[in-house]
Amino acid sequence: MTGAMVKDCIVDDEVGRITFLVKRGDMGLAIGKRGSTVAKVQKTVDKGVEVIEHSEDPVEFITNIMAPAKIRSIRILQRENGQKIATVETDPKNKRSAIGKGGKNIERARILAKRQHNINNIVIK
Repeated sequence: MTGAMVKDCIVDDEVGRITFLVKRGDMGLAIGKRGSTVAKVQKTVDKGVEVIEHSEDPVEFITNIMAPAKIRSIRILQRENGQKIATVETDPKNKRSAIGKGGKNIERARILAKRQHNINNIVIK
């Protein structure tokens, strides 16, 4: 519908939102001029639509997922058992935005990070 390549998608019926993960460089296509394309998709699916740009770099990827929250730093550590944990440090004013109402934003971030970069958990400090 937009011409953007979708790499992943999360449908959250509870919140009434669909999150599309689009290929790097396809954000403009997905959003359209002044948001016209996203508006058309929202009308078609009758849900809120969110678009996130993919990145092969896990730090940039997590930054994209957490936007618009301002991120101070991201550290990704691999434990001895092989699990990858990302620790995200935000400005205290942005912590609430990063977590989201009822933890919806951080949960979405964890799902996408696991699917795309095999990161088992994201911890916000």
